Amino acid sequence: MIKYIDIFTNGYTGYASYLWKEITHPSWHNYFYWLILVSLFFLVLEVVIPWRKNQRTLRKDFWLDGFYMFFNFFIFSLVIYQAASDVVVNLFNDGIMALTGGFDLQAINPMRNFPFWAILLIGFFVRDFVQWWIHRLLHKSERLWEFHKVHHSVEEMGFAAHLRFHWMENIVYRVLEYIPLALLGIGLHDFFVIHIFTLIWGHYNHSNITISGYVTGGLLGALFGILTANGLLDIPVFFEMVWWQMIGWTLIFAGLGSALLGKVMKYIFNSPEMHIWHHSYNLPADRHTGVNFGLTLAIWDYLFGTAYIPHNGQDIRLGFPGIEQFPDGFKGQVLHGFKGDSE
Repeated sequence: MIKYIDIFTNGYTGYASYLWKEITHPSWHNYFYWLILVSLFFLVLEVVIPWRKNQRTLRKDFWLDGFYMFFNFFIFSLVIYQAASDVVVNLFNDGIMALTGGFDLQAINPMRNFPFWAILLIGFFVRDFVQWWIHRLLHKSERLWEFHKVHHSVEEMGFAAHLRFHWMENIVYRVLEYIPLALLGIGLHDFFVIHIFTLIWGHYNHSNITISGYVTGGLLGALFGILTANGLLDIPVFFEMVWWQMIGWTLIFAGLGSALLGKVMKYIFNSPEMHIWHHSYNLPADRHTGVNFGLTLAIWDYLFGTAYIPHNGQDIRLGFPGIEQFPDGFKGQVLHGFKGDSE
């Protein structure tokens, strides 16, 4: 027991130091400033090329959503999640060892010898698939839906709405996704890269913009090119390139991404045009628990029959029946899930 108390204490103080270093030492491996840069990027896009042109840039609840961004990813982690999760990780590992007589799952994990790009790809697909099912659970379970209502209380969509959600969702997602990722041996560095990509795509899904699949395919190819050219994906043929080769390969991959993925991007990846229907106030009678559950990928919705884009949803009403009585402030929303709908 003392061991787990020490783990909790070290996790708390260690994350506090980490967070302070994140804020005071900007770098490309710094999540705090990635969040700020990605958010500013989509804010500029919403100003320059808005999809709903009559929607204000500083839309309803813009500042509330901004607070949620930092609360869910930093304040909550500092106070509760990081230390608690360290305890859960150790309990899980110790439990496996005890039940199997010392069997070490990580020691026989074949992914330990996989190239970095393969680890990222497998980790991304597994995590997104698990999260798709968790998202469906949040809608299916009446108890969990009361917490998830916070995210669906958005009435005007914008990039920052991506991170408006009850802190209980952090616990549900992280606990249920931890086991498969741990079994795959996904480390913190792998998770960081995957998390940054899903942060960018999540902001995009919720943003007030609309972009051709050829553009998003090209951007995806360019991102792959940048990672490859800098040797971050451990592909030997691209090691030790000079700057003009890096630029050249990035442009080549951007062109390939646009040409090969342009027509099918909307079936592979989630988009604002698809995700807006997930937030629709009026759902089909036979799909009252929700549609379009994909977080980053759209393929799961098409595979399992939950995809739904009846027409251009640019100006549809957002929310859920009863949203008129839902708390409109942070305190009321945080407490709502514990009180249910009996307030």
